[in-house]
Amino acid sequence: MLERIHLIIIREVDRLGSLTAAANALNLTQSALSHTVKKMEQQLGTAVWNREGRSMRLTQPGQYLLALANRLLPQFEHAEARMKQYAQGQRGTLRIGMECHPCYQWLLKVVSPYLASWPDVDVDVKQRFQFGGIGALFGYDIDVLVTPDPLKKPGLRFQPVFDYEQVLVVAEGHALADVAYVTPEQLGAEVLITYPVETDRLDIYNQFLTPANVVPKKHKVIETTDIMLQMVASGRGVAALPRWLAEEYADSMPIVPLRLGRKGIAKQIFLGTRESDDAIDYLAAFVALAREADWSGAKFRS
Repeated sequence: MLERIHLIIIREVDRLGSLTAAANALNLTQSALSHTVKKMEQQLGTAVWNREGRSMRLTQPGQYLLALANRLLPQFEHAEARMKQYAQGQRGTLRIGMECHPCYQWLLKVVSPYLASWPDVDVDVKQRFQFGGIGALFGYDIDVLVTPDPLKKPGLRFQPVFDYEQVLVVAEGHALADVAYVTPEQLGAEVLITYPVETDRLDIYNQFLTPANVVPKKHKVIETTDIMLQMVASGRGVAALPRWLAEEYADSMPIVPLRLGRKGIAKQIFLGTRESDDAIDYLAAFVALAREADWSGAKFRS
């Protein structure tokens, strides 16, 4: 019979690379862990690992169980943490997943009043997900997903928070700085700087460059907004960002936001939650605060 401890062992051996390291992490002797592994494989009727000297490589059944462990164990851990919080009289932790790199400044403006209104709720922010943002919601790794690209899935609810315009950001002295709007062809000779996101999920590609069969001269990836815009300001490239963020930085940096195409690129930020969590009051309060706040500075300008 497959038990929770079996999934924990599989995950720890995969994470740490050996039975010895996994035994130490689980506060077990190596012989006890080896015995448990042997008994587990006997009960399952198949090998979970292939032993190659001191190394262990998961078999196909082992790979399946590892994927199962990565889906189910976070749910157990989340449930246990929540029970502990209830037992201690705490409300819990709101875990926010971010699929929108430039949205941290926006998030800070929501989190500050939220924490003041909910002193018994902690907030945690995650950006890296093993199975993507949607998988993190389904897997109970996070409670709220901030994303510009919602996917309609049974059991999930996505609510729009605010509209914004995606723009190109260039240095003040750039050759395009004075144009009314940018065309895809004008970016064919540019170094494009983006966040570390797959190109097929970047608006500058899927809504602007790719439909026109244009690729930039070079594509660079930078994780932080501050460094990205320092590069732009120094003439090392151009970047695509929300207008509200670009204009916020333009107050202190020599950069210019430009419309992408004659009509521009209009986008929305959504908050995704599980429908089964609708009754959680502190979660509903966060969504309500985000939706009711005045984001007039972030609106798409036609």
